[in-house]
Amino acid sequence: MITGGASGIGRAIAISFAQAGASIHIVEVDQKNAEETIKLIRDEGGKAQWSLCDVSNQQQVKDIFARITSGAAINILVNNAGVSHIGKLENTPEEEFDRVYRINVKGVYNCMYAALASMKAAGGGVILNLASVAGLAGLADRFAYSMSKGAVLTMTYSVARDYVGYNIRCNCISPARVHTPFVDGFLRKNYPGREEEMMQKLSQLQPIGRMGQPEEVASLALFLCSDAASFITGSNYPIDGGFLNLHG
Repeated sequence: MITGGASGIGRAIAISFAQAGASIHIVEVDQKNAEETIKLIRDEGGKAQWSLCDVSNQQQVKDIFARITSGAAINILVNNAGVSHIGKLENTPEEEFDRVYRINVKGVYNCMYAALASMKAAGGGVILNLASVAGLAGLADRFAYSMSKGAVLTMTYSVARDYVGYNIRCNCISPARVHTPFVDGFLRKNYPGREEEMMQKLSQLQPIGRMGQPEEVASLALFLCSDAASFITGSNYPIDGGFLNLHG
């Protein structure tokens, strides 16, 4: 199951999982994106379905997960739904702070909470959370977003520790900037008329000289959810073109 899996990184993950033979269920708030992704998966010969859901609404999440698990156990949960916000502490209004928290933090909590019983009953499973380098480093003008991704990271560690005895692995991927439709929309909204300039600037912030591609994150996600990673839990994997460590 992939939450927020209908565009960008989530779409790439869904397609890579389907190519590996997994049956995919996408939980998504955007019907158009979900339907487009389902078509791409089926065109690849994969099995997929989707449910309309606001992951910040716990009752909606519980109802959908209950319906899904009535037919089969959840073996893998990828939490990818997320929103961003530009602003320092002083220009982050409460409603924006709450919006980011509801989706990026509570949404991850809701989905892990709803999937846990199924994984325990099945004798194990894998949870993969998508965080960000913003949860590991001080980024300018990302107060609320950084807060949320730091919470995703620490929730990952806590769940990994508490459920390792149930054969449930929980890991985290922390991408730097990845070129997705989300980024294009972000630039149009926040830097109208300066999109190309800002794209170049953001690309050069990675020492490797470019943004990542969704398929690169998807390859890591597929590995971490596979049996090849059976000895890995409670870990965070930055995929960042050298952003965090190559400052010299």
